[in-house]
Amino acid sequence: MAGDHELELAAATLADLPFVMATERLPGYEALVGRWDEARHREALADERYDYLISRLDGEPVGFAIVRGARAADRVALVKRVAVSRPGHGVGKAMMRAVVDHVFETTATHRLAIGAFPDNLRARRVYEAVGFVAEGVARGAAYFHGVHRDELNLAILRPDWAAARAAAPLAQIPGPG
Repeated sequence: MAGDHELELAAATLADLPFVMATERLPGYEALVGRWDEARHREALADERYDYLISRLDGEPVGFAIVRGARAADRVALVKRVAVSRPGHGVGKAMMRAVVDHVFETTATHRLAIGAFPDNLRARRVYEAVGFVAEGVARGAAYFHGVHRDELNLAILRPDWAAARAAAPLAQIPGPG
């Protein structure tokens, strides 16, 4: 991805579900990314507790994120699922930065959490690069494909996000490239 392309983040619609479902089913993602059938996606998309976000580059979808609880009373949200259609092309970090900014700029969220399998070093690097802090491993916390797996818990708090943005305004943060 060239650095001169602008990544856009927008709310997903029903028309985006084929992209979401195809992306979460890409080869190699079966061990890393959850997947729902269309009925479950439609249910979550209609549920006000979930935010479906699509990232686009030059108008084409390149990734998605599903955030749960961004408007919850406890102000604690979770990135439930995130995936890019072409991993390794520099989109993931820019998209995660946009997702984090979107949550903190449009809601009163205090804590945004995300989980990753401990052996998914690529994801961990991306999450930490945009401000998430590893908090520990929850043993056997993720029930994935019929197996309990360990999950690395990471989170970013609003005060940390605000301090990082004050130190490096968005115009100075590099995009994909």
